[in-house]
Amino acid sequence: MGLHAVSYKAQMGASSSAIFLPFVSLVVLVSWATSSSIHENFLQCLSLNSNHTTPISNVLYTPKNLSYSAILESTIENLRFSSSATPKPLLILTPLHVSHIQAAVICSKKYGMNIRVRSGGHDYEGLSYVSEIPFIIIDFGELRSINISIEDGTAWVEAGATVGEVYYRIAQKSRTYGFPAGSCPTLGVGGHFSGGGYGTLMRKYGLSADNIIDAYIVVSDGRVLNRESMGEDLFWAIRGGGGASFGIILSWKIKLVPVPPIVTVFTVGRTLEQGALKVFLKWQQVGSRLQEDIFIGAILGAVSGSQEGERTIKVSFKSLFLGNTSQLLSLMKKSFPELGLEAKDCLEMSWIESVLYYADLSGEPVNVLLNRIPQFKNYFKAKSDYVQEPISETGLQGVWKMLYREEAGIMILSPYGGRMNEISETEVPYPHRKGNLYKIQYLVSWDEEGDRVSKKHINWIRKLYAYMAPYVSKFPRAAYLNYRDLDLGMNKLKGNTSYAQASIWGIKYFSCNFNRLVHVKTKVDPSNFFRNEQSIPSLSLWWKN
Repeated sequence: MGLHAVSYKAQMGASSSAIFLPFVSLVVLVSWATSSSIHENFLQCLSLNSNHTTPISNVLYTPKNLSYSAILESTIENLRFSSSATPKPLLILTPLHVSHIQAAVICSKKYGMNIRVRSGGHDYEGLSYVSEIPFIIIDFGELRSINISIEDGTAWVEAGATVGEVYYRIAQKSRTYGFPAGSCPTLGVGGHFSGGGYGTLMRKYGLSADNIIDAYIVVSDGRVLNRESMGEDLFWAIRGGGGASFGIILSWKIKLVPVPPIVTVFTVGRTLEQGALKVFLKWQQVGSRLQEDIFIGAILGAVSGSQEGERTIKVSFKSLFLGNTSQLLSLMKKSFPELGLEAKDCLEMSWIESVLYYADLSGEPVNVLLNRIPQFKNYFKAKSDYVQEPISETGLQGVWKMLYREEAGIMILSPYGGRMNEISETEVPYPHRKGNLYKIQYLVSWDEEGDRVSKKHINWIRKLYAYMAPYVSKFPRAAYLNYRDLDLGMNKLKGNTSYAQASIWGIKYFSCNFNRLVHVKTKVDPSNFFRNEQSIPSLSLWWKN
């Protein structure tokens, strides 16, 4: 079930003043579990402030409900945040209508509850479904309608839709339209788009956030706003600045992008013994300079060698080219002959088939993209960096040594250039544009539960990150919001976050755009109702710190 954009518009005028309630600053200190009156009053408040044929009580789940645990765990990808010790929500709301969400905002403010909003559950640090203070979850799993308009090349997408569902619905309508977003099909668009959103079409068309032309959002007084009524400052902020700092994103209007009927993909791996070092050194030089129709990513990791007990480094190059094999081979022969690409390495297919290829779902029916359950559920930690000068051979030797120490650790490298060089770093809050050769995602995963095991792997990735400091961006050492990393710094949830405290991590994610985000936050959410461990702070509360 879903609510289309026209319904939001109808809500805006009717609800903007009638549902406004002043902010209640007194945090509820009495435990929900031991205070039945607060519980009952909160639930009554939700019922009184929602206006829909489906009572809100039908979509509320408390720990007493049999479905509570299944819903909570359904889209948790990082098992680090699903243990018995992880803080659990007081209730989960799976809204069917915008009034359910408005009621949750109004009543959470009145009773001092923190709200966490989950569209896909991929948040690397679990911030969309975990909080250290009393909280509820609004889970958008039932609000995922997608309305494609091929005539004007746009689509309205509700925040609970996954990128896989978006790709599938586009392909149902056209073989020659696509959208630039991530390669993991179960990413929820609510968070993915609001943090930037990149994928294999990034060098051709930029980020997801660069291709958003309207949105609906519930703000802290319960009003529903679109681009016109929210104003350009807030519309700017939610396209790359993280929507959870400013309100609850209901839906996005996206601009579809043209893709050719036939694209070409390849994956070519080289070990050190097969000349991987030479090939990688050249990739660093040309990956961001190639024409914008090609994306060649690289994955670095340690693998078993040719001799028993021996290990070596493998660099895998995975590519999407918006054209046929003949055109690709001509391009590679001219610009990147070191890779030694041959026709037998290449596969021609439709764009939607390339989505399956990049998601490691080749051979599956296209409707596998409608599966909302994460492909992989394990324990993991990730970090990110941006590289602006090629890493030297000496520097890479140290990287190899670090990768040898952790068999489950990898580095995923995504080339920049092309369209990313042409978009200003202030166009949206995502600032990492011209001057970056590629982005690094450091990732380590494990299957065994336990603090000792987790500490071992997390310590390794932190040491690798520390080693990389001389070879990556500086002043600030930049990071990507959608690869959330609490090692960079955290806000205080109990009390008010200071600007100085938040800027430690904020400038890494947003560079010069951080200050503008703070001013937007101060204007639209002065009481800092929408907050988490890395939300934008409000200057209205600076004097309390």
